[in-house]
Amino acid sequence: MLSEHPSYEELTRDFSWSIAEKELEYTPGDIINIGWHCSDRICQKGKADKIALYYEEFGGTRKQYTFNDIRLAGNTIGAFLRSQGIAEGDRVCLFMDRIPELYLSFLGILKMGAIVQPLFSAFGDESLFVRLENAETRAVITQKKHLSKVRKIRASLPGLEYVIIVDSIKPSELKPGEILFSLENAEPVEKFEIAPTRAETHSLLHYTSGTTGQPKGVKHVHYSIMSQYLTTKWVLDLRDDDIYWCTADPGWVTGTSYGIIGPWSLGVTQCVLDTGFSAQAWYRFIENYKITVWYSAPTAIRSLMKAGDELVKEFDLSSLRHLASVGEPLNSEAVIWSGRVFGKQFHDTFWQTETGSIMITNFPGMKIKPGSMGKTFPGITGAVLDPVTYTPIEEPGNAGLIAFRPGWPAMMRTYWRNEEKYREKFVNGWYLSGDRSSIDNEGYYWFIGRDDDVINTGGHLVSPFEVESALLEHPAVGESAVTSKPDEINMEVVKAFITLKPGFTTGPDLELEIMNFIRKKLSPLAMPQAVEFMESLPKTRSGKIMRRVLHAREWGEEIGDISTLEND
Repeated sequence: MLSEHPSYEELTRDFSWSIAEKELEYTPGDIINIGWHCSDRICQKGKADKIALYYEEFGGTRKQYTFNDIRLAGNTIGAFLRSQGIAEGDRVCLFMDRIPELYLSFLGILKMGAIVQPLFSAFGDESLFVRLENAETRAVITQKKHLSKVRKIRASLPGLEYVIIVDSIKPSELKPGEILFSLENAEPVEKFEIAPTRAETHSLLHYTSGTTGQPKGVKHVHYSIMSQYLTTKWVLDLRDDDIYWCTADPGWVTGTSYGIIGPWSLGVTQCVLDTGFSAQAWYRFIENYKITVWYSAPTAIRSLMKAGDELVKEFDLSSLRHLASVGEPLNSEAVIWSGRVFGKQFHDTFWQTETGSIMITNFPGMKIKPGSMGKTFPGITGAVLDPVTYTPIEEPGNAGLIAFRPGWPAMMRTYWRNEEKYREKFVNGWYLSGDRSSIDNEGYYWFIGRDDDVINTGGHLVSPFEVESALLEHPAVGESAVTSKPDEINMEVVKAFITLKPGFTTGPDLELEIMNFIRKKLSPLAMPQAVEFMESLPKTRSGKIMRRVLHAREWGEEIGDISTLEND
């Protein structure tokens, strides 16, 4: 047990969310604003000159920002948005690579009372359109390199009044409604009136994929900082002198909850590397910045394993103190490997966009069982439920649905404009996660799989429905079914089963064309890594495609009851 930590049992026994309220100096009913808490408050605590952000991009450019720098930047961006007529409650989309303006705009939007809608910059125009249309987004902050995707869909988004470009573009290249904003050239705003947001004021709108229907907007509120602050402090074990690296993109919830809010609410220095994956580049980054706490994804860890043990020896990684992973199941081999090569085991964590913060974790100092997600965070009541009765399974080792008692601060408040789907997530007083697990006799959770067809590829959820719908827009595709297939690095990837329209012929050229079609329309994550052309797809007699038959075949599982299969 780490000597400076109370035991897991002690923290669980004496736990109350008021611990976070007290440490963040919040009294229920007061104004609470995530942007202010992550910048102004830290400056008031005497850390104005402390480095908040070390940034490095692919070309080697390096920048650094103090907490006073990010406070001023948040003020300046917030004041600019307010001067344009953007109001409290408006949705403002961040559609950028991991450049400093992404992190600083996040603070500015919250400070002026609007709602942040972070989106993955690799999304294609259709994925972007679906999410902007659903959110009725009023402004997009983006880069020149992504402007063409925004322009392609803008005419179909009458509510999108502002497109703000933060990097170099000539004024003559701007189209109506497009605005150039350079943070470097703007006059810093020293004093800014923070929006009087309260605990239940809407703060973030993250989008997540489901089995059917379009992606759902997960609504979070400013009070969520209580969960994010305390889980960062206790699970990621961040301390005042740490140098922290979360590898997640803020287009996803990990990149906001633990790549912005968590570390900055604690006044901790964090690092951002805006490059693609390279084992050498990652190790060099850790060595150069003397990173102490590292939060990453199992896909990346498996890629590092593949790069080999010898490469690790070329770098000085002795600064590393605590390692954690997130996004998908962390296989036991990866835990054992990290213990061998880094002298530290990765601590797996489980949570979701909907939960907003870590729910199940291998707590610092707690015995790690490689392959297990660990135990519930203090203050979280979890269970595995019988899938028929939705009551807790008492027998250790028996599989069920992972569920939690509602009420933690970061829990989603609804799905945007989809209250019906939100209500479906709650049964018998439990929130249903959509994942399956067992619990052993010591209270450790062991992940089994999704309870639906959502594909978790490299920690990113992909909706089969969304990919199938996009495939049908290709002129050659008659019918489509999408499922996952096993993959050594990503655990699972997207596979498409397709029947062709008359006049089209199967072949590698068409396969590649279809793959690229999805990559451009949706994203590289949604792009099928394999396409199988079929004469017909398995269907029920009522005409419904039986995706589970294809899934079972890919994974070597029992197909189960196919009595309703057409022509059986």
